[in-house]
Amino acid sequence: MTRFMDVHHGMQGITAEQLQQGRQAALAVEREVGAHFEHAWADPESGTVYCLTEAASTEVVQQLHERSGGNVPDEIHSVPLSV
Repeated sequence: MTRFMDVHHGMQGITAEQLQQGRQAALAVEREVGAHFEHAWADPESGTVYCLTEAASTEVVQQLHERSGGNVPDEIHSVPLSV
């Protein structure tokens, strides 16, 4: 599986509680879609949210977000290398 960083825009004012709720929703369905949600970061001022997920494809990442509440990403980037 590959890691993917997805980006959501337009989420100005997101709170830590809302970010945590989104994470919990993703964890609840990750097995159903065959993904592993790893981490999320947010900048409430710019409204940008980043999610790191391990999955087989961008389509699986998209499915994970659709099934966990509908906050689909604006961008999905493969990040196969890390240090």
